[in-house]
Amino acid sequence: MIIYSVTIAIQAGIETEWVEWMNKVHVPDVLQTGCFEECKFYRVLGSTDDELTYLLQYRCPSLDEYHRYRDNFAPALQKDHTERFAGKFRGSRQVLEEIATLEPTKS
Repeated sequence: MIIYSVTIAIQAGIETEWVEWMNKVHVPDVLQTGCFEECKFYRVLGSTDDELTYLLQYRCPSLDEYHRYRDNFAPALQKDHTERFAGKFRGSRQVLEEIATLEPTKS
């Protein structure tokens, strides 16, 4: 499994608008590409009063599917986000490969 992880730090004053837009528009648009199975959306605890940080983790079945997203869909979707919230956020992205899911042993 491939995880496409996106971290966004936004200005506190746009939090409500941004979260609503992400939930209703952006994340559904990304999932509509068919490249991802799901998205988990997190708020990072301990953010400052001026800037709030969120993390999105999109689960992708293969690196080929991630590359299909990156090459065919990401530029337009990222452009929409950048134009809408220009100057009000910072972002970074990582691509991760899931190695294992570990659970506590039962005694």
